[in-house]
Amino acid sequence: MAEEVKETKDKRSLNFHGFLDRLHGWDDDLLQPKSTTPTKYSSFSHHEAAFPHATSEKELGNEYFKQKKFSEAIDCYSRSIALSPTAVAFANRAMAYLKIKRFEEAETDCTEALNLDDRYVKAYSRRATARKELGKLKEAMEDAESAVSIEPNTQELRKQYDDVKALYLKEMMPNKSSSTKKSLIPEVHKLSKKAPENAKTTSATGTDARAHKSPLISIQESKFAKDASKKSTQADSSQKNGMKQLVEDLASRAVSQFSANNNKSMSAPKSAYEFEVSWRALSDDHRRQAQLLKLISPDSLPQIFKNALSAALLVDIVKCTCTFFREETELAISILDNLAKVPRFDMISMCLSPFDRSEVRRIWNEVFCGEGVGMHQVESLRRLGWKYLRE
Repeated sequence: MAEEVKETKDKRSLNFHGFLDRLHGWDDDLLQPKSTTPTKYSSFSHHEAAFPHATSEKELGNEYFKQKKFSEAIDCYSRSIALSPTAVAFANRAMAYLKIKRFEEAETDCTEALNLDDRYVKAYSRRATARKELGKLKEAMEDAESAVSIEPNTQELRKQYDDVKALYLKEMMPNKSSSTKKSLIPEVHKLSKKAPENAKTTSATGTDARAHKSPLISIQESKFAKDASKKSTQADSSQKNGMKQLVEDLASRAVSQFSANNNKSMSAPKSAYEFEVSWRALSDDHRRQAQLLKLISPDSLPQIFKNALSAALLVDIVKCTCTFFREETELAISILDNLAKVPRFDMISMCLSPFDRSEVRRIWNEVFCGEGVGMHQVESLRRLGWKYLRE
């Protein structure tokens, strides 16, 4: 019995000491420096970082591109696109493809970028480069023109457009220039036949005649040589003039064709990009610009332009509106009113150049608030004038 009691006490003592040991260990955990804590999560953090992100892959691709490791850059951009396709990633991969002369892939990537963002200038410019290398000069010229229409003040884009346009016109010229050369050959051949005829005439008179008339023959031959040289110079000059005329004819034909297409149909643009391209194409025809503007429901202007309205385009629309203000006053006021509801309009109007601001002020005072305008319309226009003419 005494032994059993002793054994029970020993077990209780062991249990108590074990509890103390566990308690001590718990205190040690609490008192450990916090610097050791992250080691418990380091494996988790490393595992999380093992998963690639679209942005990090794109940035890594940019680094490879800077190092001229274009194949590695393409791989990174491809992974970025697989994770989250963006216009920038497609355009960046297109640029890498251009560097290794894979022009078809570059063209495809630029098209994908434009499907995601139809105002991405770099995609238009790079697709123009790819198409130029593929021999698609007409399409390349259209892409370069689209890039210029979005950023008209960028000199690099204007130079690209001029270069591609020159190549396209040069490609169109050989057919006519070759026919011009063919038409010149018979004329020269005709001239060369005159010498044998003169020779036959002199030989018919005998040796004495040749002796007496040899100076005359020399003079005639000299005259013929001068005439031939003169006609050859005239032929070269006419060829150059023909080439110049060809360029002018091509340009005139392109303008006529564009005007004819426009006269056939003009549909209301559904985006700021469509509006700006059509607007610039009609820059020499203010009447048709007014027609284009009238096709758009004034209520839809904020939705169409969103954040794409520029100061230059704003001034152009104000100038256009004043051309039909007298005849369609309510429509003009509605256009001006809804245009003022476009996002960032306040910032755009405040950033007008002094010249543009003075021009808008002149139109406002002389046309919109001039004689013959109803009192209720004047009030609306004065209220709008505060928005358009703020400084």
